[in-house]
Amino acid sequence: MNTSPTRLPIVERDEWLRPVEKEMNRRWDRYRQKLDDIRRSSGSLADYANGYRYYGWQWDDALDGWWLREWLPGAYDVYVFGDFNNWQRTEIRMHKDAAGVWSAFFPAAMYRDRLTHGSLYKLHVHGPNGWMDRIPAYARRVVQDEATKNYTAQFWAPAEPFDWRGDAFDVSKNGDLLIYEAHVGMAQESEGVGTYREFTEKILPIIKKDGYNAVQLMAIAEHPYYGSFGYHVSSFFAPSSRFGTPEELKELIRRAHELGLAVIMDLVHAHYVKNLNEGINELDGTDRHYSLPGAAGDQPYWDSKLFDYGKPEVQHFLLSNVKYWLDEYRFDGFRFDGVTSMLYHHHGYVDFDCRERFFDAGVNTDAIAYLTLANTLVHEFRPAAVTIAEDVSGMPGMCIPAADGGIGFDYRLGMAIPDFWIRYLKEVPDEEWNIREMWSVMTDRLPEVKTVAYAESHDQALVGDKTIAFRLMDKEMYFHMDRASENLVVDRGMALHKMIRLMTISTGGQAYLNFMGNEFGHPEWIDFPREGNGWSYAHARRQWSLADNGFLRYAWLGDFDRAMIALVRQYGVLSDGYAWNLLMDDANKTMVFSHGRLLFVFNWHPTASIPDYELPVQGPGKYVPLLSTDEKRFGGQERQAMDGEHFSFDIVDDSGTHWPRIRIYNTARTATVFLREE
Repeated sequence: MNTSPTRLPIVERDEWLRPVEKEMNRRWDRYRQKLDDIRRSSGSLADYANGYRYYGWQWDDALDGWWLREWLPGAYDVYVFGDFNNWQRTEIRMHKDAAGVWSAFFPAAMYRDRLTHGSLYKLHVHGPNGWMDRIPAYARRVVQDEATKNYTAQFWAPAEPFDWRGDAFDVSKNGDLLIYEAHVGMAQESEGVGTYREFTEKILPIIKKDGYNAVQLMAIAEHPYYGSFGYHVSSFFAPSSRFGTPEELKELIRRAHELGLAVIMDLVHAHYVKNLNEGINELDGTDRHYSLPGAAGDQPYWDSKLFDYGKPEVQHFLLSNVKYWLDEYRFDGFRFDGVTSMLYHHHGYVDFDCRERFFDAGVNTDAIAYLTLANTLVHEFRPAAVTIAEDVSGMPGMCIPAADGGIGFDYRLGMAIPDFWIRYLKEVPDEEWNIREMWSVMTDRLPEVKTVAYAESHDQALVGDKTIAFRLMDKEMYFHMDRASENLVVDRGMALHKMIRLMTISTGGQAYLNFMGNEFGHPEWIDFPREGNGWSYAHARRQWSLADNGFLRYAWLGDFDRAMIALVRQYGVLSDGYAWNLLMDDANKTMVFSHGRLLFVFNWHPTASIPDYELPVQGPGKYVPLLSTDEKRFGGQERQAMDGEHFSFDIVDDSGTHWPRIRIYNTARTATVFLREE
């Protein structure tokens, strides 16, 4: 077994970890032992993660027929039945091997005209929980019967494989990551469920036009309850059939690549749905199949089931799932959902107030080993692919390479940022906003931890919560978003909406995320059809026409977002690292900072507009405004001339040092970006 080196690089670089070096070494050794065992048995991690090429339906050239295999160690008896045998439950018995794998062979000579593309089937499993009709865990397509609402697995074997020729997309060549978070089903404007095809034809062009270079797709893996937002997964290898066919999803991804857009999948390996009829819970009849037995297998906060990450077969299932989406669908990476829940037996419901919280008995060491293996697999199989962790705890090593002793994610979500903005908008009057706290929250990250900054995501848009636009303008959005209307609440909301986004993208991290529609201030919340709203789709859609309507203010917000994204891309703001703080003027609530040749001036004061405001700059030269939240083209008053030129002058201090400065009209509730021309 490979053991840890004298000192792991992560510990060598971070003195804060020295007191817990033994625990860091044990964590690394556990991962290395698992990786070494895999490589000894399978040759490589990528070859090991081929469960999707063994389980489920597999064609056998030598025997001229199909195998169906499923891992069900606790089952007493297993049968397969479907429309190919008139739904006779106990006619085709599967056979069990020593590893608990059940299999049945279907000779082409006998089933060629019966077992065909689109055939429906299920397993009839006899286990400790009785006789049950179940859907295999490795099913690649699952469909719902419109009449009964029951789910059934579908034999999916198109005559011709999907044609990926010409698809050579490489996300690493896209530059800074600008993510457009999207949900296929609610992306359309009409009331109903959107499709992969509609998303390809209508939404991808919008994302491209807006300047984003990555789309993060939610709710891809099959889930029985639409309102779960895709987070209660039932079939991990089946793309949601409510949006269309597997080929239509592949076409979406191929078209995105043609447009220069990476496609990141929202991957849910933190838990799975409890449902017995649709999901993998107790699939072999026991409560310890994919989970630990008893209460240890439950996620009590989410009413779902937990994976047993320490069980080799579960590890194999999940790693195979990671590779499957990269291989079969050519996703460009993953946003791992619920990582905090995975990392801790208490699922993160504690205060992370001391170092020991990351190394005590509450830590799920099996989950850490699994996540490290998953990141290693992604980066070995598809080196350019991106992994993002949704972790609020700040687990040490999250975004450090596995080889250095870390868990290996490329990015983590800056979850404290939207929480901060929502708290300020809910609880703190404008005149009490603390620009130093604002700066601290935006920049509170370790240099090695690459962060995806965002002001709001789908979480803030759900029913019961409010988007930033709705918090700022609330009911006034219903009556005063037309351009002819004069309303102080809307004016304030428009100004702060733009400032919050520009502040977040320019100081919060090395990547940026926006949830679809929020860039133009989409009104109201997201509410999926349910009994409480009469099964309505009225709020499970995006009203793109609002942003296209030249008489409404939404277009101004959308125009600003496009200009902001274009500026950030052109000048490499995200890859520039931390912003350089030049001034914090508490009295006038003005902060000044720089990124390379760009100078950012934010005046958060609700009323104080100051002529000839003197401020420090990063170097001598001429400063010209490039972008302002107050421009008329974005619905502002344009109180500062955008064709102005501001020449630097020196202030000499007592030591004889020259400090360059400029003077501007520093208008209230305005952020302006200047370009330094030497």
